[in-house]
Amino acid sequence: MTVHVTNTGLSAPVQLMLLLTLVTLLPGILLAVTGFTRILIVLGFVRNALGTPQSPPNQVLVGIAFFLTLFVMSPTLSAMNKDALQPYQHHEISATQALERAQEPLRTFMFKQTRTSDLAMFVRIANVQTPKTRADVPTQVLIPAFILSELKTAFQIGFLIFLPFLIIDMVVSATLMSMGMMMLPPVLVSLPFKILLFVLVDGWSLVVQGVVTSFH
Repeated sequence: MTVHVTNTGLSAPVQLMLLLTLVTLLPGILLAVTGFTRILIVLGFVRNALGTPQSPPNQVLVGIAFFLTLFVMSPTLSAMNKDALQPYQHHEISATQALERAQEPLRTFMFKQTRTSDLAMFVRIANVQTPKTRADVPTQVLIPAFILSELKTAFQIGFLIFLPFLIIDMVVSATLMSMGMMMLPPVLVSLPFKILLFVLVDGWSLVVQGVVTSFH
């Protein structure tokens, strides 16, 4: 197979092949370098804290997490489109230059959300020279540090979400025991109260607002 390279980059068939490859890798990229992981984990914590493991269904949570991720990542995606995609489509830069430019907004986003301790740990594990600036940090080191930081942040938010529902479970359990109703499952009684509390305080709005603003 002959690959034709123009003065502005790769030929159309090769570009199409690279695009199809990118689409195949898109789910992994979405999980690795965006806020999707944090948002989905937090929504899962909300569902478990309410005591409704099947509602909302997994497909609904993934859909909500996906569009919230697009909302959170919109400034980064706009910068990638302006600095990399548009110049490449107008044949102003090559494919390699477009990839390099597209990395910069993503790296900026990941650096903002990554803890210094996590980044230092992966730099040490990778056995690379201690970077003097952010530009010296390899992307293959930044991505796992970012993922670890996202997991930590998501579990911290999840812990705060669980607290009020845990208090309701404890109060209901203590009340049932004091009334001698030990055979009645406390979860059966506390579930309506937890749902009622969540609805009264407009829980979904608070959760979405909290998880979105956590990226700022």
